Amino acid sequence: MKLGAFMMPAHPRHRSIRDGHFHDLDTLEYLDRIGFEEAWIGEHYMMPSEPCPSPDLLIAQAFLKTKRIKLAPGAFMLPFHHPAELAHRISWLDHISEGRLMVGIGASGTNLDLEMFNIDHKSGAHREMTAESIAIMTRFWESEGPFEHRGKYWTVRRPADQMDKCSGYHLKPFQQPYPPIGVTGLSASSATLALAGANGWIPISFCFTPQYLHTHWAAVERGALEAGRAAPSRDMWRVSRPFFVADTDKEAWRRSVGGEMGRYFREDYLPMLAGNNALGLLKHHPDVPDSDVTMEYVAQHCWIVGSAETVRQRIEDMQAQSGGFGVLHIMCFDHLDDLAATRDSYAALAGIVANDF
Repeated sequence: MKLGAFMMPAHPRHRSIRDGHFHDLDTLEYLDRIGFEEAWIGEHYMMPSEPCPSPDLLIAQAFLKTKRIKLAPGAFMLPFHHPAELAHRISWLDHISEGRLMVGIGASGTNLDLEMFNIDHKSGAHREMTAESIAIMTRFWESEGPFEHRGKYWTVRRPADQMDKCSGYHLKPFQQPYPPIGVTGLSASSATLALAGANGWIPISFCFTPQYLHTHWAAVERGALEAGRAAPSRDMWRVSRPFFVADTDKEAWRRSVGGEMGRYFREDYLPMLAGNNALGLLKHHPDVPDSDVTMEYVAQHCWIVGSAETVRQRIEDMQAQSGGFGVLHIMCFDHLDDLAATRDSYAALAGIVANDF
């Protein structure tokens, strides 16, 4: 099993945009040094606690400061970008990375972001736009000559080259035909993860309650089967979850629940889920009432916090419940106010994964 990270990136609202950005950059450098395989960076617009609208800017800087870690937007929200423009940006970034780039794609589940771009999410337009966008981008990357795409949302062309005028389509990805593509799923039997199976994309599970984690891989296999693809390898499956490792269970609980992880969930994430009637994503059983989904409930049922031995056992349990996965993602949070202990936690988890899995 390999180790990676997912960064929203999340920051307390008093943190300046600049300070948060450089903290994220420093964190990626640190993860590279201690052997993390990869890190995925989120994209949001109307979420003050997750203030990164352009993950590729952070990633471009991080590629210049890291040596081996693979990086990915996690994800580009395709309805917000013109596919011809984004296809070129991804190609350019892939060359900067010399093949250390992966690309997450999504439709966005943040209603205010979608409303800001005047996208009718209630009709499912954002999902249709995502499917059309990735089809256009991959056509650019795979094309050998001119084409025209007239779709529901975009009309794009690859014009004929005019090399006598020093003009023509030239910017294809470093990785051929294009970087690995990944998508995330949260709910049981996720339809998004079925799309991963159908298209050969990387499936990424946001796992807060491992009771339904096995349904995620079943969805991937179902998607592959329905598309006529061979069953994918579990090695490509990523599972993301909040972690904190300390010398004792009590210390890990104090630093996570009483620290920035706890504040973020208490003040930002739980109210956001409650406002979207989505607290069910955190419940270990559907009969749990919303009023019971408190910070302490989340720490007990959704996070993996504790001593190295406790964390090791919880990972083993998650592997057994899921049937096995290839890459474990730790969800990263702002930790400028508890830097040493949090970095020690990351290093401890890296040791557990390297030595025991």
